[in-house]
Amino acid sequence: MREPSINVLGGPLESCSTAPMTGFFRNGCCDTGPGDLGLHTVCAVMTAEFLAMSKYLGNDLSTPRPEYGFAGLKPGDRWCLCAARFLQAHEEGAAPRLRLAATHRTTLAVVPMAILRRYAVDG
Repeated sequence: MREPSINVLGGPLESCSTAPMTGFFRNGCCDTGPGDLGLHTVCAVMTAEFLAMSKYLGNDLSTPRPEYGFAGLKPGDRWCLCAARFLQAHEEGAAPRLRLAATHRTTLAVVPMAILRRYAVDG
């Protein structure tokens, strides 16, 4: 049996979103594992500014892709972001808000806790 996942606060990892369904494993959680090379561990609350930046950088999260069962994200949706993309958004001044209780602790290998706390809507 797999150990429970832990969030950046040291507690059990909470769900990020099931509508839209998010997570590397599409289980609603920003969980990670050996196949998750992008470290999709930050539970972010989408903003128009972040979605525009992501599209500009080549990762269009707002356009629906029905062939993949993806309706496209809109401001207010929660989504598991790659830790490095979140850090890049912070450096560019376009970081979205995030939920610490739903952000996996492995994020701390990429993004310092002080930066995460600046954008937290919880904890």
